[in-house]
Amino acid sequence: MAEMEKSNGKSSPGSMFFNRSFTMHPKTAESDASKLHLLLANPSSLNRAASVSKFYNSFDSVKGKVKRLCSLFESSTSNQHSPNLALTPAKSIGHCSSAFNHPLITLPATEDRIVVYLTSLRGIRRTFEDCYAVRMIFRGFRVWVDERDVSMDSAYKKELQSVLRKNNPSLPQVFIKGKYVGGADAIKSMFEVGELAKILDDFPRIQPGLVCACCGDARFVPCGNCSGSRKVFDEDEGLLKRCLECNENGLIRCPNCCS
Repeated sequence: MAEMEKSNGKSSPGSMFFNRSFTMHPKTAESDASKLHLLLANPSSLNRAASVSKFYNSFDSVKGKVKRLCSLFESSTSNQHSPNLALTPAKSIGHCSSAFNHPLITLPATEDRIVVYLTSLRGIRRTFEDCYAVRMIFRGFRVWVDERDVSMDSAYKKELQSVLRKNNPSLPQVFIKGKYVGGADAIKSMFEVGELAKILDDFPRIQPGLVCACCGDARFVPCGNCSGSRKVFDEDEGLLKRCLECNENGLIRCPNCCS
């Protein structure tokens, strides 16, 4: 009996292979049954094929949209390079040359200089950028400019209003040799076409990098009479009075570079 049990325990490789192949079919059937049971228990998994098809359909729609956008860009570029398209220049020399056609707008006592009304405040970004651009254009030519900052002295604002006959003129405003030129757009246009360089040939050039040692090119210094306080003591009356030599900010024009 022991030998029979040993013989049953130690089966030949052929019998093991036979048993394995024999027991494989019922396991496969059980696994298939379990998979079928899971599919029936989860009906959402049956829609996997439908969801996959929807995904590919949406992907195809996205590809179609991309192709349509590419076709639009290609058509626009082809129109830009087409020889039949008439190109109109943004700036014209005639418009720039007409900048001096303001015989009624002149600034007295400024026939020998360039006067620019501007602001150094950054309250309005576009205005500050236009003022800075005009300043840099004139500094590139190394010519001295009489810069009149309306934010430092309100008298310049009133002066500009009376000359242009406007309540709120835009900044900057440029006068060359006493004649009204215009704002930032006019100066940029004249600079681009080279007309500004011809007009500035008569003005003397200053040394590059030259900065006023008195005001640092601010064009204003504190009042020496009141030290910027705008008040002086009257010894006769024993009272403080308003200083008459400085503006509302206690400043005066630089005597070194603006005299």
